[in-house]
Amino acid sequence: MKLLRTIALDPSDTFVFEVPAEPGEWAVSGGFRFYDCNAAKLSGRERTAFRSGFLGVQSWGWSTLVQIVPATEADRRMLVELLARQLVDRFGAPDIAIARTAAEEEVAFAQSLCTHPVSTLVAVHRSVNDGEIRESFRRLQLREGQGGHSKAFSFMEVEDDTEPEGDFKLADMSQEPRRP
Repeated sequence: MKLLRTIALDPSDTFVFEVPAEPGEWAVSGGFRFYDCNAAKLSGRERTAFRSGFLGVQSWGWSTLVQIVPATEADRRMLVELLARQLVDRFGAPDIAIARTAAEEEVAFAQSLCTHPVSTLVAVHRSVNDGEIRESFRRLQLREGQGGHSKAFSFMEVEDDTEPEGDFKLADMSQEPRRP
């Protein structure tokens, strides 16, 4: 069995999220945190969490990337119970039984993202289409022969599972602004 854990390749999550997840904690997609909000009115760090954050279950913080890791059935049960408790304590679920059902669904969804090899990194992109939150996921893999996740921009090949909206080009960020 495989599950998701938060990972920090650099300190950027501490700058972009109001509450960053701790590296190595169990994670779920976390889109449910935005169920009852107007995504168009989100700004700053809240908007960043909406658009690109995985939820660290213990800290209730956000992580840009998660890593697929091996897990046991005991790990899964512990994750469900921790998430259920958080849903009651932080999200206002009416009781632990209802929260456990919701947590089971959220953990099952997280497991469905773990079809790739262990150590694969996953990123999320959220948007709103026709009033519904839509999530798309990208996987980032080590290059053949690469030993580990040591440098954020030197080791990965990106494989899109689903294309996010927009025409963002990373290369454009490195260009100097044009002067009049």
